[in-house]
Amino acid sequence: MNLEQLTAEVCAVARQTGAFLRSERENFSTDRIEVKGLHNFVSDVDKNAEKRIVAALRKLLPEAGFIAEEGTAESNNERFRWVIDPLDGTTNFIHGLPPYAVSIALMDENEVVIGVVYEAVGNECFYAWKGSKAYMNGKEIHVSDAKTISDSLIGTGFPYYDFHKMQAYMGSLTHFMQNSHGARRLGSAATDMAYVACGRFEAFYEYSLQPWDVAAGALIVQQAGGKVSDFSGGKNYIFGKEMVCTNANIYDEFLNVVRKFLQ
Repeated sequence: MNLEQLTAEVCAVARQTGAFLRSERENFSTDRIEVKGLHNFVSDVDKNAEKRIVAALRKLLPEAGFIAEEGTAESNNERFRWVIDPLDGTTNFIHGLPPYAVSIALMDENEVVIGVVYEAVGNECFYAWKGSKAYMNGKEIHVSDAKTISDSLIGTGFPYYDFHKMQAYMGSLTHFMQNSHGARRLGSAATDMAYVACGRFEAFYEYSLQPWDVAAGALIVQQAGGKVSDFSGGKNYIFGKEMVCTNANIYDEFLNVVRKFLQ
C-alpha cells in the first residue's frame, strides 16, 4: 500500500466534502436539524456528507470497514478501518460559525496510518501518513517550540452533555487561564488538534471525545513533532474518550496539571 498516494486521494475526498459543506451552508435552515441527545445535533448535511465520503473511500480501499459518526457504514473486524467525522463542529455549522471540519483517518489494526483534517471555512487541509512529515496545503508544518505553559495558548472543548467531570474540568480551565496566554474553545476537536500540529496552539485537551473526533488529528500532531496521550499518559486516546496533545516541550508540565484536576 502506497500511503503517500492514498493520503493524497483522501485529501481530495476531504476537499470535495468540504466544498459540499460550504455549499449547503449557504441555504441552510434550522428545520433540517435533528436532536440525537442533549445538545447533540445532526442534520441531513452530516448524513449526506458521510455517505459521499463512504462511497469515495470504498472505491479507494474496498476491503476496509468504517467507524463513522452517523452510522452510514460499519466495521466487521476488518484489518483496515476508516474513522470518519463528516462534519466536526456541527453546532458551529448550524449557527454559521467557523471552524468546522472533515476528519478522515485510516487505521491498520489498532494503528492510525493516515490522518486528514480539512477545515472547510479556511480551506486548510492538514495531513500526514505513517512515517511522513505533517503538512498543510502542501507545506510542511511543525508544532511550536514554546517551552512552558506560561508561553502557551491552550485549546480545549467544553462538555456538551457529559458533565460528570465538570467541576474538575473548570478547575483545570481556571488554572490554564491564569497561567498561560489564554484558553480557546473553537468547537471542533479535529481543528484544535490540527492547530497544535501547525503551532497555533501549544496544547489541547478534552474529555468525552469519540474516535472520529481525534484519530486523524492525533497522527498529524505526532508527525508534526508533538505528543499525544490520554489523561493518565497512556495510549488509550482514540477509544478512551480523553485526549491531551501538546508540542514536544510542555507535555510533562501540561499533563501534570491535567492529572491533578481530572484524574
